[in-house]
Amino acid sequence: MSGSSDDTRNCTATPPYLPPTAIDTTERLRILRHHMQSHNLSAYIIPATDAHMSEYIAERDKRLAWMTGFTGSSGTGVVTLQKAALFTDSRYWIQAERQMDCNWELQKSGWISAIGQWLVKEVPEGEKIGLDPYLFSIDNWDSYLQALDGSNRTLVALDDNLVDLVWGSQRPLPPTNTIYQLPDDFIGSTWQEKVSHIRTQMENHSGKPTAVLLSGLEETAWLFNLRGDDIPYTPVFYAYTLLTKTSISLFVNQSRLSGDASQALAAGCPGPLCVTVVDYEAISESLRIYVQQDGVHIWIGTEYTTLALYREIPPVRDEKGRSCLLCGMTTTGGKMCLFLSHISNAIAVIRYLVWLEKMVPSGSVDEISGANFVNQLRREELFCHGPSFETISASGLNAALAHYSPSNTTSRKLTVDEMYLLDSGGQYLDGTTDITRTVQWGEPTALQKEAYTRVLMGNIDLSRLVFPPRTSGRMVEVLARRPLWEVGLNYGHGTGHGIGNFLSVHEWPVGFQSNNVPLDKGMFTSIEPGYYLEGEFGIRLEDVALVVEAQTKVILLPIF
Repeated sequence: MSGSSDDTRNCTATPPYLPPTAIDTTERLRILRHHMQSHNLSAYIIPATDAHMSEYIAERDKRLAWMTGFTGSSGTGVVTLQKAALFTDSRYWIQAERQMDCNWELQKSGWISAIGQWLVKEVPEGEKIGLDPYLFSIDNWDSYLQALDGSNRTLVALDDNLVDLVWGSQRPLPPTNTIYQLPDDFIGSTWQEKVSHIRTQMENHSGKPTAVLLSGLEETAWLFNLRGDDIPYTPVFYAYTLLTKTSISLFVNQSRLSGDASQALAAGCPGPLCVTVVDYEAISESLRIYVQQDGVHIWIGTEYTTLALYREIPPVRDEKGRSCLLCGMTTTGGKMCLFLSHISNAIAVIRYLVWLEKMVPSGSVDEISGANFVNQLRREELFCHGPSFETISASGLNAALAHYSPSNTTSRKLTVDEMYLLDSGGQYLDGTTDITRTVQWGEPTALQKEAYTRVLMGNIDLSRLVFPPRTSGRMVEVLARRPLWEVGLNYGHGTGHGIGNFLSVHEWPVGFQSNNVPLDKGMFTSIEPGYYLEGEFGIRLEDVALVVEAQTKVILLPIF
């Protein structure tokens, strides 16, 4: 697994061995199964997300982590009356073996098709499989239906979340912190300009939607130039927005809005640029009332909108779409802000690398103290609001875990004999940053030299690529892998992702996956090839690139 025999579980031993990082889930599973039986269920699905399909989630929404002990950001738990399984991809296999007890089996796939196959095997025909409709997007729901099609197993959307019933009063309370307005100096466009732009897109849309529903937390925060602290590392707040041609409804806890925020939202009242603040919990009822009107069509994002909300929208009145297309584009003012934030971030990282060069030979730095120090250096920079994700500070074999973060039980000393990988970023009022560097102070092996060189080649090759406008990222990401493929190496994660402007460090829909939008000028994306040798070392080199218009001898035509 990781080169160590005592940091992962051994469920075949007598008695089974559990590392100190694993938690006992026996009682939690017993109570959950009791609730499953009371709802006449043979299985229950537990995703790792919230009601807005967020990547990073608040403590009160970490249901999968609470039930399993596994804290990775990607995974799905499935509990039957006899078994419990965690499905996750290769980035998290070793972490899962470190954190789960032997009540849970690890299924080494994150695909819904694999979950469906397991359910068909473990759940008898004619039985029911339960889920919380607020935690499944329309796309995920459709994928589960397809995976179970013809199996005579029924998916049941429940009114109650069964994990919440088990969690009870121990579950953290909802946030109460203030929702604040971005200072004018950090706003690329006013929220009124953004609303007008969306309404223009509605007019030009082939489906002629009468409204847009924004379910992603980044969408509402971006639209109104508001920020909050509800989610760790991401300055967003719990909210929905329903925007029509003549009205704007913001579903949020009004008592949390700052005075300036409330004043800005009411500046256009009365009129089509007047924002009506409605209670957060009223979103379903409000949708139900709105769709009772004749001729209503709601533009939604199928990756963000949950099944629970979609059920309130009659299918004939719904226009599936991606309502966050605007989030991937950055104005000229926004680009300058992002450039400035990356300069501030680079200063902190350079200072950290210089400090490491002095301190590592003395043996006085470990993964945790290193992560804490680089975050401290960031906070000394202007406009910094803390890290943009949990810092990946990994030495030696821990760096072979692509998304490892140090803990008191796993932290290693940094030494001149091991490669050290730092993947970190900051949230600044003028932008969000994400950067990865891999270093070694001693003499690397021949394989490490070869792998590092080829990872760097892949980063450079993709960064320098000239391509036609609106080219799919999926078509070009092979350039980052080609130098590795040439010698039989590869990596098991994505090549890059979009990045927000003081928002999410992983901003959809920009990136290199099949479900991302085509690359176009004004988009920011990370480029981050890597190589990982389990039990020995890991390498990743990541930068954030801006898609710009190239000056070519012949005009490259767009790809449609």
